[in-house]
Order: sequence, then C-alpha cells, then structure tokens
Amino acid sequence: MTRQNTATTVPSSDKIEGVYLCDDLDMPDLFDAAMAQHPALRLYPASDVPDPENIRFAVVWQPSEQAFAPFPNIELVQVVAAGVDGVLTNPNLPPKACVTRVLDAEQASIMAGFAAWHVVWHHRQMRNYLAAQAQAHWDRTTIKTMRPPSQVTVGLLGYGRLGQRIATTVAGMGFPVVAASRSPGEAGDNITRIAGPDAIKTVAAQADILINVLPLTPETHGILNAHLFAHMPEGACLIQLGRGAHMVEDDLLAALNSGHLGGASLDVFQTEPLPPEHAFWHHPNIVITPHEASVCSPHAVAQTLALSIKELTLGVPLSAAVDRSSGY
Repeated sequence: MTRQNTATTVPSSDKIEGVYLCDDLDMPDLFDAAMAQHPALRLYPASDVPDPENIRFAVVWQPSEQAFAPFPNIELVQVVAAGVDGVLTNPNLPPKACVTRVLDAEQASIMAGFAAWHVVWHHRQMRNYLAAQAQAHWDRTTIKTMRPPSQVTVGLLGYGRLGQRIATTVAGMGFPVVAASRSPGEAGDNITRIAGPDAIKTVAAQADILINVLPLTPETHGILNAHLFAHMPEGACLIQLGRGAHMVEDDLLAALNSGHLGGASLDVFQTEPLPPEHAFWHHPNIVITPHEASVCSPHAVAQTLALSIKELTLGVPLSAAVDRSSGY
C-alpha cells in the first residue's frame, strides 16, 4: 500500500509519542509492558497527553467518534485486532493517517482452533452431554443420530488469511468445506472454493454448519438475515465470528425459535458488551463468547506498531496497512 502522508523528520534521540484510544479496555494495563520493549516509543492514555500536537500515532480499539479530534498530527492508527471497520467508519479518523492491523503469526491458528471447537460442539451435539451431566444421567442417545464428518458440510463465508486457516483445519478433521470467496482460485484437499455474486447464498444452501468470517463492508452489512437463513438446510447451525453488524439478530432468533436452525455460536454482536437483558443470553441453543475468537498478543501488537512506525519514517509501504477503500 502506498503511504498516504509524509512522515515528519524526528531526531533519533527523541521518542515518538502516541496515545491509547479506547473506552472499553484498560489499554495501558494490557500493552504497556510489551510497548516498553520498544524504547523509541512513548504512549499515553488520552487524558495524560502533555501536548496533543506531538502525538503521531494511536493504538486503538473501538474508539469513540471524537477520540481522534484532539490529536491533529496522527499519521498512523494501529488497531489491536483483526477487525478494522469500527476505525475506518469513524468520522474523525484523520484522512491521511495510515491504518494498520496486527501482524500475528499465531492469530490464524487461534481463530481456526476456536472455529473447530464450535464445529465439534454442533456436530456432536455437546450441549446434550452437559444437560445429562447436570442431571447425573448416563445418556448415550447422541450415538444414534450422529452423522460422520464426511456427511456434514461446513460452509465458510470469507476466504482470507483467517478463513483459509479455518478451512484447512476443519477439512483436516474430515468435514467437506465449501467456501465463499471474493475471487476464484485454488483450494486445498476437501475444500471447494466458490466465487461470484451468488457465492454466499450458494454456500449457505449447502452448509450444515455455516461459519462467518467475512470482513464488514457495505455489501456484507446485514448479510446474515432471514433470507439467507431460509436457504440453509433444516437444522443447520451458525458460527458467527465476523462482525456484529453482519447479523440481523431478530432474524436469527426467529430462525432458531421456529426450529429451522438448530443452533448458533455467537462471538460478536450489534451491541457490545451484550446487554444482560438480551434474549441471546438465555436461549438454550445459543453459545455466547465475549468477542474473543481471535485474540492478538500484546507482544504482536507492539511488534507490529514498531515495524509500522519504522516503515512510515523511512517512507516505504507499510507491511500491516489496511486498504481504506476496500475496508480490509
């Protein structure tokens, strides 16, 4: 990606100053120790910045609409997770700032393991075992209904870096994988890749278990809706690991309550944290996790930030840059 602005020349003896921008997490507690391994960087909580005009970069997670406004000279915005839509849509995001995501070699494996766990949960109907345990009941009824993995198609929406690792992991467990991809191309053993305008609907129609890891774009906003659910096989299950705005939540509840869908695993939501009164919490066929399907290490965040600042200062393309026009 071509740099979008010209870096200010900073004396090598000076620290480059940045700010944490997040309302939901204690960013200094999470990241200060890792950032300390890069002595050229100095980071402040937003309330402790001595001179806002000296701030050249921000480390962010779901920043508020006004978060960037006090800092006119931000050149780099480092997001601490894979999803960047909450930053790209921020009305005060500096127009010339480079936006970067974390480069973490372990991230795809963490996400793939999480997805595979939920595939097994739905395939083996694990909630039945927990219900039986609660009653001290030795229940082996699941063995009568279990289908072998070769007869359970796993659909995958999204075939980027994370999607590809999920596909190979799940296919290696014996499940045929059908993936909706933005563009055609080769796929691995036991994986079918489908591209084109109807790819998402085509994949959903075949999926006994559907995993969503799409990026959030105008085209994918609300894509998990009643129309798509109606195309899925009776009793199919959804694993939602993408972005909260992908899903029309009332449509999922209707599909589950009607029995058309058999279950759902949800890691992301329209409103986070998920309100205590939300119907999802107490639905018997829903598994909830708090947006932790893929967690980047503080070390990886700090390493990516240091690399990006070095590249920015040198005037070379940023390795971790996000294409702001495409949204990922």
